[in-house]
Formats: sequence, structure tokens, C-alpha cells
Amino acid sequence: MAYASLTKSELSDIAAQLTSEYNAWKEKNLSLNMARGKPSAAQLDLALGVLETLKARYEFANSKGNDVRNYGIWDGLPEMKQIFSDMIGIPPQQIILGNNSSLLIMFDVISRGYSHGFNGCKPWAKQDQLKFLCPVPGYDRHFAVTEYFGFEMINIPMSETGPDMDLVEKLVAEDESIKGIWCVPKYSNPTGITYSDETVRRFASLRPAAKDFKIMWDNAYCVHDLTDTPDHLLDIYDECMANGTEDMLMIFASTSKISFPGAGVACVATSDRNIVDLKKHFMTQTIGPDKMNQLRHVLFLHDIHGVRDLMKGHRAILEPKFKLCQRMLKEQLGDLEIAAWNEPNGGYFISVDVMDGCAKRVVQLCKEAGVILTDAGATYPYGNDPHDSNIRLAPSFPPLEELEQAMEVFCTAIKLAAAEKLLSA
Repeated sequence: MAYASLTKSELSDIAAQLTSEYNAWKEKNLSLNMARGKPSAAQLDLALGVLETLKARYEFANSKGNDVRNYGIWDGLPEMKQIFSDMIGIPPQQIILGNNSSLLIMFDVISRGYSHGFNGCKPWAKQDQLKFLCPVPGYDRHFAVTEYFGFEMINIPMSETGPDMDLVEKLVAEDESIKGIWCVPKYSNPTGITYSDETVRRFASLRPAAKDFKIMWDNAYCVHDLTDTPDHLLDIYDECMANGTEDMLMIFASTSKISFPGAGVACVATSDRNIVDLKKHFMTQTIGPDKMNQLRHVLFLHDIHGVRDLMKGHRAILEPKFKLCQRMLKEQLGDLEIAAWNEPNGGYFISVDVMDGCAKRVVQLCKEAGVILTDAGATYPYGNDPHDSNIRLAPSFPPLEELEQAMEVFCTAIKLAAAEKLLSA
């Protein structure tokens, strides 16, 4: 029965019962962490073969005979580029490889625009105003990068098909100070939404007032499917090429949640003109990326088929965790009308919206009971969720038995926070 339909007396009885249940959880002295989308140890074990390839074979040259132990190949091994090309649908010659962190490459792209500018425009640091569009709920680390460089961040609501494109088109056409937009186009963090074909086409046909506008296309979950009916993401690169807008586009991906977050390979894919700009930046910054690690990945994965086979192992570990969360949310909250959540076909997160004004209270209650969640507000720029309602669940790291305990606490906290709010009204 919906909490809102209950009398104050009924709510008081429920709150008392929930408080008793909650205190019982506190007495267990739990220490469970669901704060970030970290792969579990079982997932990391799937890629241990990466560490054994060079040692087992003593191969230090790629297919062209380049010794990966030495200087050279500033943009990365062509064999690894081909693997990324097949993952994200971008020609290998349009790809630059980096080290383990796609976030670092994103930071470098923003830094390059800030210090030297893009497309013949003044450096962003020398322009009067800087703004960036941020689909919300979204990824806190994206927001942190643009906040670091002093951009004013503008919230763009997410729908079931992606960002509100009517608003995006209007803002970028009117305001030259808007320099870009963050996007996680497939299994978006945290909503799990995959952008529709129409949304992708509208991105590719944007006509911004700013000539140095950039679409920061973070395709982090491009192969991270969890069901037999995975989402399909239209290839934005081809759409941009057809529209003559390829200079707007910066595509990012990595093996962070395929092999090792701390020792993977990342990439940026973009237009010829942008590659010329980025080459100056990267070749001043470093002689080249870790090619031995790239070769390890090539020898372990071989090709896109090896990637897909490895991701089947990840799915076997992750899918039961997501199913557990969905089942418990439905069983404990389904008919109370105090929370809503998504059911993603892939990615790493479940986005839960609790009653307005309750997210911080839920996170606090969970913390006091030994369950650490992502901070309430983290999915919005400046940590400011205007409704104080969104919570990002990250089910990947805990073992199933710990995840079940954490979800019991989480659901109890949602119910208790809702009862408290309704009683105070």
C-alpha cells in the first residue's frame, strides 16, 4: 500500500517497526561498500592472463617488428587500435591510445582547449565565460573536471532516449560561451539509458554558436551488456562525418572494466584535424604510452572476439548481482510509491530516485549502519541535486551475500526516511 495513503497513526506504527529493524542492522556492525562502480576481485581474476603473456612468450615486438620496450609509436600499437576500432566503431587511424585512464585523456582534452584552444579559436582560458552542459543524473568525475577548470555547469535533464535535445539544441545555438557537453551514450552512468538513434543524429547535426564546441562522448560501457537483449548505440562518428561536424566529436573508451582499472588501456578517437592538435599536446607531454601493456592486452585478447568472450565472464558475475538488486527493490518497495529505479540492460549502475528531500537521509542512515553509498548529490554538478532524490547504486564490488545485506539496509533506510518525511509534513 502506498505510504502517502496511510494515516499518521499507521505511519507512526510503521516508522516504529522500521526503526527497530534498522537498529538491529546497526548492531551487526557491518562494513559494506557500494560507493563506486569497481569490478570485484572475481572479475579482475578473469584477466590475469594479461600479466602472463610477455613472460610466457618473451615477445616484445608487435606485428610490424617494433620493439615495444623502446621509444616510438606515439599514438599506440596498431593492433590495440584495431581492437578499440571494433569496440567503438571508429576507424583505427582515427584513434590515439593512452595508458590506463580514459578520464586522464578527457582531462587532457579539456586542458588542451583551456591552454591552447581548438579549431583556431582563442584558448578557453582567455575567453570571458566558459560553460559546459551536463546531463543529469550524470557522472561525478566528468563534472569534477569541468569544475576544476572553472566552467559554469548547466544541468540538462535526461529522458528515456538521452539528454533533452530540444534544450541542448537551443542552448548551444544561442550561447557562444557553451564549449561542450558530457555524454555517456550507452548504459549511461547512472541511469543505464542508451541514447536513441534520433538523439545520436541530433547530436551529430548540432550547429553550435561556439566554433570550439566539443561533444565529450565517453563510451565507457560499449561492450558491457548484461542481458540477451543488449541495447544498440548508433555510430555517431559516421553521422558526424555525414554532417561535416566531425571536429566537434571526441570519443573515449578504455579497458578499465574489461581487464584492470589500474593497468588497462584507454583511447580517444576523433577527426583528423583534432588529431593534429592533440598530437602536439601529447608529444610534448610524453614520448609515448605504455606499449608493453598494450602488447600484453593484444596477446591476451587477440581481437574483438576475445573481448566479447571475456565480457561473457563479466556478465556471469555481474548479472546475478543486478538481478538481486532488482528483485529486492521490487519486493520491498514496489507497491509503496516511495521510490523508482531503472532496469538497465548493461553498464555498472542502478539509479534510484527516492522521495524528494530524502536522498541525503537515506545515505546517512546507510552509513550509520555500515553501508557506504555514493554521496547523495554526486550525480549532479557541484554535488547539488535540486530535489535531493537521486542515489546511484553500484552493485559490482561486493560478493552476493554482502550485497544482499547491503540491499536490506538500503531498502529499510528508504522506507524509514519516507515515513519520517511524511510524518513531518
